[in-house]
Amino acid sequence: MRRLFWIGVGATVGVLVVRKVSRAAHQYTPEGISQSIAHLGDGLRELASAVREGMDQREDELRFALGLDTHTLPEDRRLDAEGIRALLDDPSGPRAR
Repeated sequence: MRRLFWIGVGATVGVLVVRKVSRAAHQYTPEGISQSIAHLGDGLRELASAVREGMDQREDELRFALGLDTHTLPEDRRLDAEGIRALLDDPSGPRAR
């Protein structure tokens, strides 16, 4: 009975090791490398989109603070006088809320 148990454990470990090694080997094939590059490109596009969105929000805040566009911000994002002063004093600092 013990031998059967250890044979089962050995077979299970062997299957897991073979699967892990084959996955690692697949990463170094041309197809695996192209998939990795595609995932990297997707991540970079997502990052660029988030940066653009943040830049647009910040530009809206600055334009509102300078009085260029007084009705561009929604009510919940409008700054009070103290927030506007902080934004004008340090435009690259943390966002005034």
